[in-house]
Amino acid sequence: MGDVFENFQKKQEYLICIDSDGCAMDTMDIKHFKCFGPCMVKEWGLEPWEEVLLKRWNEVNLYSMTRGINRFKALAIVLREASEAYRPIDGIDAFVRWCETAQELSGEALSKMEKNESSVCFQKALSWSKAVNEAIEGLPEDVKKPYDGVAQGIRAAHEKADIAIVSSANKQAVVEEWERCGLLSLTDVVLTQTEGSKAYCIGRLLEAGYEKDHVLMIGDAPGDHQAALQNGVCFYPILVKKEALSWKRFREEALERFQNDRYRGAYEERCIADFEKNLGKGENNG
Repeated sequence: MGDVFENFQKKQEYLICIDSDGCAMDTMDIKHFKCFGPCMVKEWGLEPWEEVLLKRWNEVNLYSMTRGINRFKALAIVLREASEAYRPIDGIDAFVRWCETAQELSGEALSKMEKNESSVCFQKALSWSKAVNEAIEGLPEDVKKPYDGVAQGIRAAHEKADIAIVSSANKQAVVEEWERCGLLSLTDVVLTQTEGSKAYCIGRLLEAGYEKDHVLMIGDAPGDHQAALQNGVCFYPILVKKEALSWKRFREEALERFQNDRYRGAYEERCIADFEKNLGKGENNG
């Protein structure tokens, strides 16, 4: 798990960490609408409650303060609710426990649990995760693209900063999407669910020798903000439904402030206030 961090070398004084789905890539909504939720309903045979469960899935993952949550944590939340409200889910308690305590929440980590645990829930969660990955791969390429202004923003940032992708998504999907869109060459390291949580990844990157005020996390979800807070680094939000505008503001305003040590304080606080207000309203968008 440590190889990618040990091989990473600091080249610039500044580091910018960027989330992928829903932040740089306009892929979050379609992946949840077409892949994550429907695959859950199918895997557990929850079709009689499909409408209400898909709505709940989207609330948890897109339109509330848990936006951007790890896929297995989201699954644990919705399945536990389904188990309590509609039909008992075999092994749900053990799966919830794993989601709350495991250091790594990925398909690879789950496959080890699936071999050790008798619970059918682990087996089905692994099957669901694989089905989701296949469904995402099957989405048309033209719907998996960056928001307007992302390439320009990252290109401008890369002139004076190292760039890290810090995402809780599937690594293969992240690499494929960024490479196809010509963005991967603008980055220095790719960190996903395989390497650990976003907070853990940022913490490990700090070990390369960056000052905390010289590290910025760009994200669209409260979890991104939390990961920045836990490490004492700066946070710049991409606002839901206002992504292109957020990237324009980053390129024209926030980046210059960050690279001249004028980002912290009132400016960052105003950005975060806009972010929280916007996400609160976002609950009504779905």
